[in-house]
Amino acid sequence: MRSAYLNGAWISERDLVIPVGDLGFALGVTVTERLRTFNGAVWRQAEHIARLANSLEIIGLDRAIAAELDRVIGEYVQHHQSQRVSGDDWAIVAFATPGDGQSPPLRCVHGFPLPFGGWAHQFQAGVKLITSSVRQTPPNCWPAELKCRSRMHYYLADQEARRRDPQARALLLDQEGFIGEASTANVVAYCANEGVLSPRMEKVLPGVSVAVVREIAAELGVPFIERDITPAEFTAADEVWLSSTSVCQLPVVELDGRPIGSGAAGPMYGRFLAAWNERVGLNVAAQAARFAQR
Repeated sequence: MRSAYLNGAWISERDLVIPVGDLGFALGVTVTERLRTFNGAVWRQAEHIARLANSLEIIGLDRAIAAELDRVIGEYVQHHQSQRVSGDDWAIVAFATPGDGQSPPLRCVHGFPLPFGGWAHQFQAGVKLITSSVRQTPPNCWPAELKCRSRMHYYLADQEARRRDPQARALLLDQEGFIGEASTANVVAYCANEGVLSPRMEKVLPGVSVAVVREIAAELGVPFIERDITPAEFTAADEVWLSSTSVCQLPVVELDGRPIGSGAAGPMYGRFLAAWNERVGLNVAAQAARFAQR
């Protein structure tokens, strides 16, 4: 049985609950980070904790909570080493809420083996996106840099996409009609005449994994450009990729029923994924395929 950390104590995961009066439940006021391990070690923990500390400050909670959860994440990994299957890796979720407004803030860390079966085939087959009529929340609602659980817009966008194609996921535009994000991932395009194109980071969640894409681009001598990207430019790109913590990087092969590039994972995607493999010390696609078959 897995354990979880809640408000200073280690408990059985099956006893992990959030009171209905907690503002994280009642109003969705929850800041969170989802990390993952590679070869049992947490990946880019410092970057995730820095983003969490910033999110805490935005909603008026003490940044010291981030330091507490930083320590607990390491303890969580140690507590569950005996449950880790050889070659497997885990997701680790840290979150905090203001509590019920009277009690101290709620702090939690929990985790689970990564569900590789949900995406293993996508490293080769790719992902289909559908542009949703649901837009990203504007910055006068909350800043894009706030990573929170208030994700109704993502949910509605994915529901709309799946009504059109059960295998697709949503692409959200920003309020000006430029490319924004996928529901749980950053998106970038590759154009041979420009390099890697990303929406401006001040307009999207600054992803830890898309920062790695930027690093890899610099190593490969490929320009990484932040600018507003129109849907037409996105569709005409040579390649399009998703980037997020669990999957690292996936190819997008279709947008709104039209192929991206050749309609298959492209050669530049292969170069970037190989660089990911070197960084994390394993073949991420092969690992996913291996555990998806179990």
